[in-house]
Amino acid sequence: MSKYGSEYRVGRPTGVCAASGETLQPGDECIATLCERIEDEGFDRLDYCPREWESGTRPERLFSYWRTTVPASDAKEKILVDDSVLMDLFERLGQDKRQQRIAFRFILALILMRKRLLRYVRRGGGGDEGDAGDKGDNEIWFMRPKGSDPDSPLIEVINPQLSEEDIRELSDQLTEVLQGEI
Repeated sequence: MSKYGSEYRVGRPTGVCAASGETLQPGDECIATLCERIEDEGFDRLDYCPREWESGTRPERLFSYWRTTVPASDAKEKILVDDSVLMDLFERLGQDKRQQRIAFRFILALILMRKRLLRYVRRGGGGDEGDAGDKGDNEIWFMRPKGSDPDSPLIEVINPQLSEEDIRELSDQLTEVLQGEI
């Protein structure tokens, strides 16, 4: 079993606005949020109707948010998340040193590479000469965002050496978060 399978869970959408209790109907626009949990390293997903969001209602420990549309219950599952949302999640996870978040960020980096929003440049160990920061014995992947200045600093991504099962489990969790299934 994956070491991330049972410990790192992301709350599922409830189908109601977290502020008003109003049922979110298929086709309705909503604002999906990720909020950090206090008790573990996971996230809770809360959805808000635009009226509540625009009135300034925000959840505690807000980590990230994006606009989405509530899918029909019989609709084929699709992930329709703006690339900027993925990059924002990736950047926000950059300074987090918790192992679960490092693994989650690594999966995001793989997705962003596949989407050609990040480009792999090279890899090195935490103790390699010229590498910034103290990363211990971890392998570091150095990446460059699409369209960035070639002289700008590279982005460091720690490779947590995930098993295939870990990658599958974390990818499923990311899909669940971004899917918008209600």
